Amino acid sequence: MRYIPNQSMLFRTLLIFVFLLTGCTMVGPDYVRPPVKVSQNWMESYDQRVKQEQSENRNWWQVFNDPILNGLIEKAYLNNLSIKVAGVRVLEARAQLGIATGELYPQTQQAFGTLQYYRLSDRSPQAAFQQAATHQSASSSKYWQSEIGLTASWEIDFWGKFRRAIESADASLAATIADYDSALVSLTGDVASSYILIRTLEKRLDIARQNAETQKENLKIVEVRLKYGTTSELDLEQAKTSLNNTLASIPALETRLQQAKNSLNVLLGLPPGHLEDILQGTSEIPVSPPHVVVGIPTDLLRQRPDVRSAEYQAAAQCAQIGAVKADLYPAFSLSGTFGFLSSDVGTFKLTDMFRWKSRTLQAGPSFQWNIFNYGRITNNVRVQDARFEQLLITYQNTVLKAQQEVEDSLIAFLRGQEQADFLAQAAEAARKSLNLAVRQYREGVKDFTTVLVAQQALLNEQDNLVTTLGNISTNLVGVYKALGGGWEIREGKDWLPSEIREEMTKRTNWGKLLAPAVYHPADFEKPKSLIRSPDW
Repeated sequence: MRYIPNQSMLFRTLLIFVFLLTGCTMVGPDYVRPPVKVSQNWMESYDQRVKQEQSENRNWWQVFNDPILNGLIEKAYLNNLSIKVAGVRVLEARAQLGIATGELYPQTQQAFGTLQYYRLSDRSPQAAFQQAATHQSASSSKYWQSEIGLTASWEIDFWGKFRRAIESADASLAATIADYDSALVSLTGDVASSYILIRTLEKRLDIARQNAETQKENLKIVEVRLKYGTTSELDLEQAKTSLNNTLASIPALETRLQQAKNSLNVLLGLPPGHLEDILQGTSEIPVSPPHVVVGIPTDLLRQRPDVRSAEYQAAAQCAQIGAVKADLYPAFSLSGTFGFLSSDVGTFKLTDMFRWKSRTLQAGPSFQWNIFNYGRITNNVRVQDARFEQLLITYQNTVLKAQQEVEDSLIAFLRGQEQADFLAQAAEAARKSLNLAVRQYREGVKDFTTVLVAQQALLNEQDNLVTTLGNISTNLVGVYKALGGGWEIREGKDWLPSEIREEMTKRTNWGKLLAPAVYHPADFEKPKSLIRSPDW
């Protein structure tokens, strides 16, 4: 027979429960952003080309004024597979947060029902006592019993174990979103760099082919002079050597060009193939502006997604310390079962189950305390704390590396401009030198070695100039990438394209999780527990 407490005891139990709930606390440390070493200004801030005003890098690739590049960025954002994977991970993190939030509510909520047939052994003590008490035959040891009801169990979050888990899952969601943003920063930078490399290789190929044509013309001059005996066969062989060396550089450049196009195809979510339809138009290298807006170093803490991700991961791990530390203390629970039970023993009937007197109730508080596991639990707390410290140091190191990347790209961008100025002058001088050398060779004033030297100098200087111009634009891309620009392209948009969301909806009930959600770094400026209703 089940014990049914009276209303007075139930009321006292409820008072105890309310007292426990209102007295809840949270063990473990609260996350505090660790100190980081950030410079006050960039090393090149004295340069007039460096603007330290508030940087706005939302669509930084537009500074190149290249419509084809703008289209490539948009196409990559819509179709890149790595971005889609990052988007699915955001949805996974949102679902994980829902799981953690659900643990804050009654953990067990079940409806049950049974219909069972019993036959007690005629030799069992229960059957003997029953026969003696009722003076009935052994047939009374056979009966049916039915039961239906609800049961629930709620471990009260007295020490904050579940709230810390929510806090950890919330910070993990923020880290996952930051990882998505970081993937966007890398994608936009990689697309721009690949496009610049393609245009640079195309220009280098043009230069090599133009020089090859010039060398073919010079070879004809040598052949004519050899025919009339005004030069030696040595000049002929030297002219062939120079021409073939130039021609030999063309397949190598074509190989690199096709490889760069294949790489761009993958970034666009396409199989390797021709890009003529996408790249049609001007083949000029995107020209960078002479200046760059970089803001101040402390902007990196807000702007760079990988810095935010490192901090959110540390915040998530900090909450894990409290979640594990709660196991050191007793766990308080409130459980109960309410239902109806009936049998056909004696004068009872199974159909009496739904009569009010057939009700059954079992409710009350309980606690559980792992008093002999302190070594295991304490060491688990130490493990979590050690992991937290590792992530704090990783965050500080990420901030330092972010500053290094900006400084490296910035100095390369600025000095590249100065290098390009000298190379442009050198290329022009080499062109004039070659024209003079050819004219003097025709007139018999200089030997062919002078022409060869001038030819090689012109090819080298033109190739170096084009390569440097490409590097300048690539280094500017590196500056914006190091500043963390480009992730804003996803604001107000879905994490996944519609076809993937539709496919996932067919497989699984995703509820509201597939709907676009607005997340901005300011939402997680100070990671903290966001107690919310689960997304069911």
